[in-house]
Amino acid sequence: MKFKKILNKLLVGAAVTLNFGILGLGSYWVFISTVGYEAPVIVEKNLRAPASLKEKFSQEPMVYTMDKFVVNLSGLPKRTIRVQVNLDMIGPEAFQEIMDLDNRAKARDRIVRILNEKTFDDLETIQGKLFLKDRIVEEVNHVLDKGLVKDVYFTDFVMN
Repeated sequence: MKFKKILNKLLVGAAVTLNFGILGLGSYWVFISTVGYEAPVIVEKNLRAPASLKEKFSQEPMVYTMDKFVVNLSGLPKRTIRVQVNLDMIGPEAFQEIMDLDNRAKARDRIVRILNEKTFDDLETIQGKLFLKDRIVEEVNHVLDKGLVKDVYFTDFVMN
């Protein structure tokens, strides 16, 4: 009987201590997330970091015009697309890199694969064409080691 009373007091004491601990942690969390919140400080260094990109983009644009693509689209009914892709390259080294026959062939192959995956419905909207541009930039940049493609322009885009 005496043992049960001691055990009971220990359990009550542990429960009270645990509750005060949880109450303290909860109060601290509320304080940090509301009253104690400090907005992040914007430093001048963070504002100046993108300046190097402006210098890189300020060079004269170098646009590489690829041969026209005539590709079958996926889906039914069977449709084809004729597209002329122009790659806006960043700097002369990127332009030279895409001029390399091996890189040019790899880039054309990736673009053909991208176009083969698309359906007429994917490409008929402006949003679909913008997604296509982004995907082409991404894939061609995977082919290049040093250079980068900044943007893609379509000078001929016919689906039938």
